[in-house]
Amino acid sequence: MNLLEVLRTASFALRGNWLRSALTSLGVIIGIAAVIVMVSVGQGTQAEIDKLVSGLGSNRLDIGSGGGGRGFGGVRVSSSSIFTLSQDDADAIREQIPEVQYVAASLRGGTQVVYAENNWSSQWQGVQPDFFDINGWVVENGAPFEGSDYSGGKTVIIGETVRRELFGDEDAVGQTVRLGRVPFTVAGTLKSKGQGGFGQDQDDIILVPLETARRRLMGAMGLPAGAVMQIALGVGRAEDVSYAQGEVEGLLRQRHKIQPGAEDDFSVRNIAEVIATRTATTNLMSKLLGAVASICLIIGGIGIMNIMLVSVTERIREIGLRMAVGAGPRDIRRQFLAEAMLISLIGGVIGIAIGAAGAVLVGRISELPIQLNGEVIALAAAFSIATGLFFGYYPARKASLLDPIEALRSQ
Repeated sequence: MNLLEVLRTASFALRGNWLRSALTSLGVIIGIAAVIVMVSVGQGTQAEIDKLVSGLGSNRLDIGSGGGGRGFGGVRVSSSSIFTLSQDDADAIREQIPEVQYVAASLRGGTQVVYAENNWSSQWQGVQPDFFDINGWVVENGAPFEGSDYSGGKTVIIGETVRRELFGDEDAVGQTVRLGRVPFTVAGTLKSKGQGGFGQDQDDIILVPLETARRRLMGAMGLPAGAVMQIALGVGRAEDVSYAQGEVEGLLRQRHKIQPGAEDDFSVRNIAEVIATRTATTNLMSKLLGAVASICLIIGGIGIMNIMLVSVTERIREIGLRMAVGAGPRDIRRQFLAEAMLISLIGGVIGIAIGAAGAVLVGRISELPIQLNGEVIALAAAFSIATGLFFGYYPARKASLLDPIEALRSQ
């Protein structure tokens, strides 16, 4: 028998018991659908983690003010100690900890930015020169801040979202915008980054020099001299991040005169630890989904094997007739193996369709990142074929080893 005849015979046998075949393939359908959802969620989440790493930098430390009520990074801050960091702290870190390559203190706030009849509510940040290197910002049009700008110059660099909302197709460089009531000149626009790892619009940002932010945008708040909200650090080598974190904490405790055993009035966030935690969570979820998919596939495969063994028992006389008219053990084995693989393949095709729809649905309902591509579909199809081949071999072999005479005697 050639391959076409084998497939035609297998299809005819399956159609004779189509309901049983459909129920047999149910386990494969569920397993393949679970594989697609698992891989899609896993790849999508990994892509988000990669975006998070590229956006924040794995060699980065963030220092926030406060150690006791609410505040930076979920750390509590009391109303009397909101601003516990200073620009002098940033300078000390730069001078005394050689592992730290970049240091940038910052202030931030929200404001309404206005150009002509257009206005947009956005967030501004008062920054130092190293802020651009730490955060990977590139000035696409115009020019970065000059040295004199950091002494209180009224210039701004805006993100792509702000530029689009205020200027549309018009060139923004050199135009005057108002942040609140203060006029600023647009020195440049930032290269777009798109959505960040936490879902925020990274391009909805306005950068001003730190001293300008302190004087012009936060002057009414009566900040302590040199106060800043956050200090971002870029460590030269990834292996030095943990060591640098310990050095920074020790230096700040010394500068802030914090007694041994007393609570810090600042918080240090290690971006690498945040990423590692998220990666571990993703891996755990992927393993859980993988276990569910594997169990479903095994159950589906056992179902195929069981039904094929029943089919062999029911069709012993048919097998004897085929052997009597010239079919060899190889032909019998190929026929039953083809039936098992067809059941598994049909279940795989249905499972792929359900899995793809399920992955999209999971992404919309749970807002988990989904990445569905051709590799996922190919992997699911390979699992489907392998399941039919593995679990269908034993029944096919059992059928091929039957004695023709004994098979013909069977009732």
